[in-house]
Amino acid sequence: MSTAAPRRAVLVVEDDEDIRAAIAEILEGEGYEVAIAANGGEALDELEHLRRPCLILLDLMMPVMNGHEFLARIQDMPRMRGVPVLVLTAVSTEAPPGARGLLRKPFIVEELLDAVHTFCGPDT
Repeated sequence: MSTAAPRRAVLVVEDDEDIRAAIAEILEGEGYEVAIAANGGEALDELEHLRRPCLILLDLMMPVMNGHEFLARIQDMPRMRGVPVLVLTAVSTEAPPGARGLLRKPFIVEELLDAVHTFCGPDT
C-alpha cells in the first residue's frame, strides 16, 4: 500500500498542440497529474472526469469555445468555485474577470513553474 500523497491535478487548455504538449511534459516532470484540452468545450468535458484541479492554465484565443466563454461557464459550476485560473496569452496584458493571474507567451519555464507552485505547491 502506497503512502504517497495523491498527485495534484492541473488542467491545461491550449489550442496549440506544441505548447500544450510542452506544458504537459514540464508539469508531469514536476510530478503533477496533467489533463489537456484543445478548447473550452473539451476542457468542460475533461472537468467531468478529472478530480478537482489545483489550477487551470487557460489560453484565451481558441476555436470552438474561447477562454472568456470557458471562464463564464465554470463560474456556474459549484465544484469549480475557488479553483484558480491562470491565463496564458500573447495578446492580453490584464487577466480577464474570473482569472487569478496572467502569464505572457512565450513564457519562461521557471515563471510557469513558479506560478504553478504558487497555486498548487511543489509536488513531492
